[in-house]
This record gives sequence, structure tokens and C-alpha cells, in this order.
Amino acid sequence: MKFLVLVVENIRRNIVRTTLTSLGTMMLVLVVTLVFTVLTSLDKVTTEKSSNIKAIVTEKWQNPSMMPISYAAGLSAGAADPTDPKAVHPQDSMTWGFFVGSTESDPTKRGFENLFFSFIMDPEKARTMFDNIDVLTDDQARVLIDGIKKMKETRNGAIIGEGRLAKLKKRIGDRITVYGRNYKDINLELEIVGTFPKEVSQYSDSSMIRRDFLETELDTYKASHNNKPHAMAEKSLSLVWLRVPDRPSFDKLTEQILTSPSFTNPAVKCETSSTAISSFLDAFRDIIWGVRWLLAPACMLVLSLVISNAISISVRERRTEFAVLKVLGFLPWQILTLVLAEAILIGTLSGLVSAGLAYGIINGVWGGLPFPIAFFPKFAVPINSLWWGAAMGATTAFVGSFFPAWSARSVRVSDVFAKVA
Repeated sequence: MKFLVLVVENIRRNIVRTTLTSLGTMMLVLVVTLVFTVLTSLDKVTTEKSSNIKAIVTEKWQNPSMMPISYAAGLSAGAADPTDPKAVHPQDSMTWGFFVGSTESDPTKRGFENLFFSFIMDPEKARTMFDNIDVLTDDQARVLIDGIKKMKETRNGAIIGEGRLAKLKKRIGDRITVYGRNYKDINLELEIVGTFPKEVSQYSDSSMIRRDFLETELDTYKASHNNKPHAMAEKSLSLVWLRVPDRPSFDKLTEQILTSPSFTNPAVKCETSSTAISSFLDAFRDIIWGVRWLLAPACMLVLSLVISNAISISVRERRTEFAVLKVLGFLPWQILTLVLAEAILIGTLSGLVSAGLAYGIINGVWGGLPFPIAFFPKFAVPINSLWWGAAMGATTAFVGSFFPAWSARSVRVSDVFAKVA
């Protein structure tokens, strides 16, 4: 305890230097924490699972995938033969289409602030099949559950993420008109009936509308254009998600789908969600590699140099003090430990405070880290960031202060007092 008190007192002796060192540590730990937030989130969604596997069925030879809506029923059943007792049936399923539009009617004024991106689907499946929402409690997902109930009663109802609502300057209960971009000449009159849970920031900029509502709009278009169907009428199905319990079930399900004659024009492919997302992220592979192996290590190196410089200055100023301590009976290893402890205490507390502020502000105030990459608009800072920050601060402080501490340990009493004399 006395040793700890001595460490704290030494830190307090030069408040300005301690404060500047702490601020430098906090800034660099913040950068590394944000980098790790993005990387760990991407690693999580691209890691293969051995159970509770989600499969994605898409068009084989075209990206973006655009399959006929007639595929929906068969694929949702996993192309299972009802007469085959060994056929694998999905535990759950979800169909996805995408409607991209704008709330601005004038094409010259359209921008990100009035963008409207929506999933076309059965709203009830959002509760059981959406990543990260399917694991929430009913209390956590209450705002979504209430919105789904209202969508059952409101055919043109829409659930819109809080981030997108803020950009559109709208709230639940408002009505909006969305002018289609991928569904050209299809303009949707929507009523906002709900939003996504705050706990899941990845859907903050997304929306959800009923598939049967869009199909009705396509039928209306056909009737008003001399019975000519819309160009997207037979291309409105983009993805089919299927949930299976384990890898053997997934392999059997894939075989059923790929060998079925019902899904050959266009041909389809079936892969795990992690594999599909990994393929989608290939375009960002070099950026992710650079962030992981260049940016993060560079920040750690700079942080070590900052701490090393600060501790080196302190050691040079305190050479006489260390000589006196040796005269009083302090052993070299005790002086080494004293200097290391000072640096590690500053680094640990600074890293913990930095990570704590990042966790509280980014998740609590911003609703996630706004770093759009692929189809991830935001990333939630994980609770593990608290020990990341403390560990990064402590580790870099140890590395940066070791040589200055060794220099303090090696102070020669005779040399110091000879210069004083």
C-alpha cells in the first residue's frame, strides 16, 4: 500500500506532463478501440458456425441477385420433397427483396439525407431471422414487436430505423412518399408505424415494408400500362434466408436446392451467411487488411513512443532522487518497478477511461459507430472494449517505459553526487 501511495504521489508531482501523457494515451486508445470495433464485428459475421446455421440462397450468375418471386415458396421450404422422409426442412425462413428510393421527387436534389433503403419481406420474420434481433428479449425488441403488429393492420406500413428517421426528420405516425430508383416509376405512399431496437445499430439506416404491398403496387402498374408488367415484376426476390440446426443439415439442404429442377432458370446457389458476407466484403479486403495490420500496430507504436518520451524526461529529471533512494536502501529492481508502475498506472487508467467514454457515447448517444462499409451502416462498440482499452494502455505503457525504467535502475550513486558536488 505504501508503495502504491508513493507511485501516486510521484504521478501527481508533474500534473501537466501526466495530463498530456494521459490525453495522448486516450486519443490513441480511442483510435485503436474504434478499429477493433469494426474488425471484431466483421470477424463475427464472417466466422463459420457449427450450429444454428443461416443459409442464403441467391442467383448464381448475377450480382445483385434478382430471382422471380415464384421461387419464394419452394426455396422457403428448402426444396424438400414431401414424399422423402429424409428430406431436410428449414427451421425458419425469410425472403428478401430490396427497394431503393428517395423521399425527394426532384432527381437533381436527391442525396444521402433523403435516401430510402428498405427490405421487402414478411415483417414477422424480422423478429426471428434478423441477425442480432433474434437473440433480443421481448422487452428489448418491444418497439419492433409493436411495429410488426401495426404493419399487420396497415398494408402500407413501414418500419424505419432511428438513424434514417433522424435524417428524414420524421417520426412514428408520419407519412412519407418514396420515389423508386431500382423500381422506376413505382412510388410508395408509406405510413411509419415503428422502428428497430436501439440495441441493434446495424439496422439504424434501414427500413422494412410488406412484400404483398409492393406486389400490389406492381399489379397496379401493370393495369395502368396496358397490361405490361413492370421490368422488376419477375426480379423482385433477391435473397432467401434459411435456418438449419447443424452442418450436415445445411449440406443436405444445399443438395436439395441445387438438384431441384425448379430453380434452374435462373440458376441459384446456396451458401452459409458467413461465406456470403465474406464474398461480399472481398471488395473491402485491402482496406480491412491495411486497418488490421498497418493502422492498428502503427497506433500502438506511436502510443509506446509517446509514453517512452514522457517517462524518459521524468527519469532524467529525477536522477538525483533515484540516487538518494539507493542510499536509503532501495534495491535496483524496486526503482525499476517504481518507474514501471507509474507508467502502467497512467496507461491503464487512461485506456480504461478512453474505452469507457467510447462505449458510453458511441452506443448511448450515437447509437453505434457511423462507419458505413458494405451493408453495415453502424457498428456497436462491444463491452469487451473496456478491457481492450485498459490492456492496450497497460501494454504500451510497459513497452514504452521499460528502457527509461532500466535507465533509472542503473543510476550510479557516485556519478550523480559527483556532479552535484
